[in-house]
Amino acid sequence: MSARFAVRPLLSPRLPRVALGLTFVLAAGLATAADPASVAGPQVPVLTLGQQAVGASAAFDGSLQAVRQSVLSAQASGRIATLAVKAGDRVKAGQVLAVIDDRATQAGVAQAQAGVAQADANLANAKAAWERTRDLRAQNFVAQAALDSALAQYKAAEAGAAAARAGQTQASVAQGFTRLTAPYDGWVLSTQAEAGQLAMPGAPILTVYAPQPMRAVVYVPASQQSLAQQASQIEVQLPGTDKWVSPVSKTSVPAADPVSQTVEWRLNLSDADGAGQVPGRQVKVRFVGGAAQAAPQRLVVPAAALLRRGELTGVYVVTAKGESAKGFALRAVRTGATHGDGVEVLAGLKAGDQVALDPVRAGLAGARPQ
Repeated sequence: MSARFAVRPLLSPRLPRVALGLTFVLAAGLATAADPASVAGPQVPVLTLGQQAVGASAAFDGSLQAVRQSVLSAQASGRIATLAVKAGDRVKAGQVLAVIDDRATQAGVAQAQAGVAQADANLANAKAAWERTRDLRAQNFVAQAALDSALAQYKAAEAGAAAARAGQTQASVAQGFTRLTAPYDGWVLSTQAEAGQLAMPGAPILTVYAPQPMRAVVYVPASQQSLAQQASQIEVQLPGTDKWVSPVSKTSVPAADPVSQTVEWRLNLSDADGAGQVPGRQVKVRFVGGAAQAAPQRLVVPAAALLRRGELTGVYVVTAKGESAKGFALRAVRTGATHGDGVEVLAGLKAGDQVALDPVRAGLAGARPQ
């Protein structure tokens, strides 16, 4: 008896149809991925570059400084008994910040007060003696010499009382030298001494400053002083921002430092621009030159069009990807001086190039010039 076995086909007749469908789907996907022009991207505004006249300019690093900043020093010798504040504390005008050992000055004040009391008693006694002698002289009971002597003693007692009161004032002033008070409302910037340390007249103890107004201080090389003086506009970049502001007033020291060969410029900020700023922070200061008619032609791009990634500085330039399609390509550039809101390009671009004004959107897939 022979056995019969049914042999089934290994491949289903439906498999070719499925495989064929997948092939078409993959082919369509590859075609879409291979055609970037078919992907709708954002439209980015562009700017056509051209040579333009710019004035000479220069930028320097500076720092913020409080206009009212005081170093409080000791006016009397002695050990610091109390230092009531530390760096960063807020103080009020007239607040006692430090006290120097004042036992000697207290004794001087007590001695001066006793001297005033004694002088007042002598003055009262001399005055009464002079009045009695005057009455007796009117009745011819004493000689004129006695009256003159009583008057001289009275005048001497008056002078002694005045000297005693002056001594009391001097002792009180010396007593005040042992207390350091805040000259205005502000903050303690730093302390240069500690409690228990010996203080000498003129030795700094602490530094205070008022939060307003603030100013930017920059040291301009003497070789650039003429450019700074002839600048039509001076701008300060506030720390931590891209905002450039104009100072409300400017002052330059009429002398150059003999060692560094620099000239100090002080640029006072408005209360609104100086609000929230602290001394010591670094700022950028730029001096923009005057008449641009006589200035050379330069290629300038808006600062917003630059893309900075670490050491790379570049712009997105319009490039043709076909007969009608256009896109963007990133191109590295070398920049120079800043002219207002524009930056001079030294290499990487030429007149007639079109650059994207929004480099972030220009870097997206399918981005097209508007």
